Amino acid sequence: MEKETRIYGIRAVIEAIKAGENVDKIFLQKGLKGDLFSELESLLKKERFNTSYVPVEKLNRLTKNNHQGVVAQIAPIKFYDIDELVTSVLESDKKPLFLLLDQLSDVRNFGAIVRTAECTGVSGIIIQKKGGAPVNGDAIKTSAGALFKVPICKVDHIKDAVFHMQASGINVIAATEKTEQTLYQISFNEPCAIIMGSEGKGINPSILKVVDQKGKLPILGEIESLNVSVACGAFLYEAVRQRSYSSADAL
Repeated sequence: MEKETRIYGIRAVIEAIKAGENVDKIFLQKGLKGDLFSELESLLKKERFNTSYVPVEKLNRLTKNNHQGVVAQIAPIKFYDIDELVTSVLESDKKPLFLLLDQLSDVRNFGAIVRTAECTGVSGIIIQKKGGAPVNGDAIKTSAGALFKVPICKVDHIKDAVFHMQASGINVIAATEKTEQTLYQISFNEPCAIIMGSEGKGINPSILKVVDQKGKLPILGEIESLNVSVACGAFLYEAVRQRSYSSADAL
């Protein structure tokens, strides 16, 4: 399995960004000053990278080398352009089924979701540049290598991806308990994209306002919600079930 790569040093990270490396997250030392560091910060704000300001002890744990207050984590996969991916899927014979993850933060949940997505034929997964789980070695391990097989896109905001899907004729369905409609009342037979929310907050309310449909899983026990990766699996396999029956009926 390909391991995640870390680079360190202010100039090295600046050059990596300019060279178009797949930078997944950047850790910056709190209180760091200087002209070169200011140049890096300006570049990060312009490119909207996922950054965290941390104590120097955190950086020391990430690398034993002279990090100069900056450590960048390079994703071990290639990220796809959302416009190119959606266009290629629409032009193929495959019925689109996309997955949008709204700041899902747990790396194990992320990996498990990618694994299920690969098993259910998901066309691509869209994540947000900031606030989501890192695309690292742990995610690859949990996904059983599926991260190398399912196209992953990064966008500035998930709402941008929602609008992009809708403009492309793709029905956007939110998995949320804030509805009376269950997922079994929703048709997944047309091109669609399913949105899953974060572990603690669910889907952002501003995104719920612009989706095409909302669906929930019926909960029969006393615990009010399922783990997000389990819930995602239920939604994806309902899509598979409906599409399988639809294909069988057409024969």
